[in-house]
Amino acid sequence: MAKVGIVMGSDSDMPIMAKAADVLKELGIDFDMTIISAHREPEEFFAYAKGAEEKGYKVIIAGAGKAAHLPGMCAAIFPMPVIGIPMKTSDLGGVDSLYSIVQMPTGIPVATVAINGAANAGILAAKMLATSDPELLERLKAYSEKLKNQVVAKADKLEEIGYEEYLKQM
Repeated sequence: MAKVGIVMGSDSDMPIMAKAADVLKELGIDFDMTIISAHREPEEFFAYAKGAEEKGYKVIIAGAGKAAHLPGMCAAIFPMPVIGIPMKTSDLGGVDSLYSIVQMPTGIPVATVAINGAANAGILAAKMLATSDPELLERLKAYSEKLKNQVVAKADKLEEIGYEEYLKQM
């Protein structure tokens, strides 16, 4: 079965990156998660990125903040899709991370989601894998239907109890 690699530059990214893992887990996709600093441990990073294909990874999800080189460096080495998650930072609110990840040179693309958008990174990885996995595609369709039903239920509740009571229950 295809696997996804999830990598982050710091354990402070874990609460966000766990959202990608949660989506993959819900959809039945195997993944590995690790912490590697491209700047502080370059040898370990290169070993990870060079060995990712051999481990069976078909997509890497990489989260990084500030200079945010981890996703781009993964894309430079790993021959398959990389999804970058710009992490919100205290200095510039994550815009620094976003710019670092989306401004990749021609030939080294990184699919990029919103700042702290790990759940969407998990969904995007699943969609990439589903292009060659009909069973996963069906699970994705069911997942989308579940999301739709959640919105419908909220709208029904709002209509039933009114916005003031709805706000109190939030």
